[in-house]
Amino acid sequence: MEACAGAHFLARVLQQQGHEVKLMPAEYVRPFVKSNKNDYVDAEAIAEAVQRPTMRFVPIKSEAQLDLQALHRVRDR
Repeated sequence: MEACAGAHFLARVLQQQGHEVKLMPAEYVRPFVKSNKNDYVDAEAIAEAVQRPTMRFVPIKSEAQLDLQALHRVRDR
């Protein structure tokens, strides 16, 4: 799945249910989008990207890591 705002939370929930979850940065998926962006086209692009042997994945962040990230973003303002 693309790593976006709620992806880390959803990834943790899916892992707890026994699923294997991999997050990819959106910029790595974008080259596989073949037409106008919509959910179906996004799903096709993700399916294509995840099969690439060179695809790099994002580690799933814990709640504490996300809290710390939010704190740093507030400080940067």
